[in-house]
Amino acid sequence: MTPHAPRLTREWLEADGLGGFASGTAEGIRTRRYHALLLTARRPPTDRVVLVNGFDAWVTTPSGRFAISSQAYAGEGGAGVTYPDGASRIESFEAEPWPRWVYALPDGTRIAQEILVPKEAAAAAVSWSRLSSAGATSIEIRPFLSGRDYHSLHHENGDFRFDPEPREDGALSFRPYASMPSVAMRFSGAYEHSPDWYRNFFYSEERARGLDFSEDLASPGILRLELSGSNGEASWVIAAEGHEGALGTTAAGALAAIRQTERARRSRLGGRLERSADAYLVRRGAGKTIVAGYPWFTDWGRDTFIALRGLCLATGRLDEAGAILEEWAGAVSEGMLPNLFPDGTSSPEFNSVDASLWYLIAMSEYMGASAAAGRRVIGNRRKRLQEAFGEIVTGYARGTRYGIRADADGLLAAGEPGVQLTWMDAKVGDWVVTPRIGKPVEIQALWINALRIASGFTDAFRDLLARATASFERRFWNADAGCLYDVVDVDHRAGAVDGSLRPNQIFAVGGLPFPLVEGERARRLVDAVEAKLATPLGLRSLSPDDPRYAGRYEGGVRERDGAYHQGTVWPFLAGAFVDAWVRTRGGGETVKREARDRFLAPLMAHLDDAGLGHVSEIADGDSPHTPRGCPFQAWSLGELIRLDRVLLAPDAAAGSPRPAASDAEAPA
Repeated sequence: MTPHAPRLTREWLEADGLGGFASGTAEGIRTRRYHALLLTARRPPTDRVVLVNGFDAWVTTPSGRFAISSQAYAGEGGAGVTYPDGASRIESFEAEPWPRWVYALPDGTRIAQEILVPKEAAAAAVSWSRLSSAGATSIEIRPFLSGRDYHSLHHENGDFRFDPEPREDGALSFRPYASMPSVAMRFSGAYEHSPDWYRNFFYSEERARGLDFSEDLASPGILRLELSGSNGEASWVIAAEGHEGALGTTAAGALAAIRQTERARRSRLGGRLERSADAYLVRRGAGKTIVAGYPWFTDWGRDTFIALRGLCLATGRLDEAGAILEEWAGAVSEGMLPNLFPDGTSSPEFNSVDASLWYLIAMSEYMGASAAAGRRVIGNRRKRLQEAFGEIVTGYARGTRYGIRADADGLLAAGEPGVQLTWMDAKVGDWVVTPRIGKPVEIQALWINALRIASGFTDAFRDLLARATASFERRFWNADAGCLYDVVDVDHRAGAVDGSLRPNQIFAVGGLPFPLVEGERARRLVDAVEAKLATPLGLRSLSPDDPRYAGRYEGGVRERDGAYHQGTVWPFLAGAFVDAWVRTRGGGETVKREARDRFLAPLMAHLDDAGLGHVSEIADGDSPHTPRGCPFQAWSLGELIRLDRVLLAPDAAAGSPRPAASDAEAPA
């Protein structure tokens, strides 16, 4: 056994379009409870369960038996150790077009292993092929099964069902527990029943997050496969209950079909960024939605509408954008859209002031993009979007939950004690870390943008727009600091202000269709944000000069949530910041090229770190800005794509694309 590395930073993801996925590390060692070969969503995209966690693999040649897998186990004192030594034999790893490892064995044999997940099926295919060999080669596979909620951990018990269930089609099937879906499998070889428990798997990322980090997995037996035929290939295909069609009639045939279909489908998507974007577009009911991040987020309202602009509009996926907006349109309640559908339930949580406003921005830009593409939105979809727009604007103007209402000055007030309504929403027990009750700056930017869009179709909101615009200009400028207040009328106390230097003010200059601050003030604001908040991976959530600043996102739940918006870097904010930076410098081609070199290049380089092909949720505020949180985050990637394809494109006009008022309809 060898000491287990404290961090395995490169992770791959294969998403199934239903909310399920396969994931792991480039080293092949599972470091999270979420790393699995078959993790499926029973009610897409929620109610996720892990059926097949992973496997051990051993290759036998005339020279001996060699491992091509490694697992981390909890050793004495809780330190991790790895066994067997397969990771040491990795010659190369590639994440595109799907994960592929090449193992070099001591006798010169070289084995390629691939893992791929088909779209719209809770299934996975694994293949092994002989690249070079001194003789006959076979492989043994030990599958590790659980049957648990994906947030939980599994432990040895007497209820686990090891025996396979008979299937008429000849596939092998296991149902670990009566309450869990069965998992069926085909493979190019024989099965030997040899039930056993493998204990104390060690997940270093869970320990680093201050969570339980050890579990036991069950292995019902051994798959014995021959690397035979002209290409020396063996295959293993698995599918959750209800998706057995992915198994085909033979393992080799199923693998070939999945590989051919996926190669063609992924090629049609375009480049690397488009293929990564595709992972977040998933089914919800009969419609579509966007998963906020992998491995632990489902679809969140705020994240969905921010991410949609890059994942869909910037990549030309207008049909998917329309389907997502239409699906969410049916969830409006009292002028609000939910921010969350709790995992495994259908009861939405209406705990966001900005999710509904981001919806209006995304809808307006979708309408404009559709018109520009000659694909005017008509019929039932147009009607549903119009109705949702009207319900939100009128609901907010009139007043709705949590004190959300247009105040006498036209600005949008929001918040009650104990509730976190803005994107800075960390909460530990009863402790709301950044309550921001009152009139937060980015909420006003979103609100005034929404009123301006609505005023393109009706006079009903023009007086409110005028009052809000004048009030914003008069009340938010912090002359001493040369930037904007983060919140005015703090805790609904007239005149109370919060002068914390946070990134939220950047939305008054960039990231939205219409800037609220221009000229010298805008340049001073952007310069202040750049000086204190800008990092290679995005903007810090609080200035390092602030005594509350937390430069590292580490420790247990309380420590991490306490740092979440108190200095932690958020890559998704790079979109609004770079938009503002370009706008305040005239928006010419020279400025855009400089912005690409200074701000976009580090984000593009990050695609080869942490979540491969993706952008992380957060990073440490302190150098070296270690990536943290979800390694695969929708709005982070979406804003990178928007920067690359829209805001900094050589032929793009400066700033965010403006909505086409004549096409983005809003009811009176």
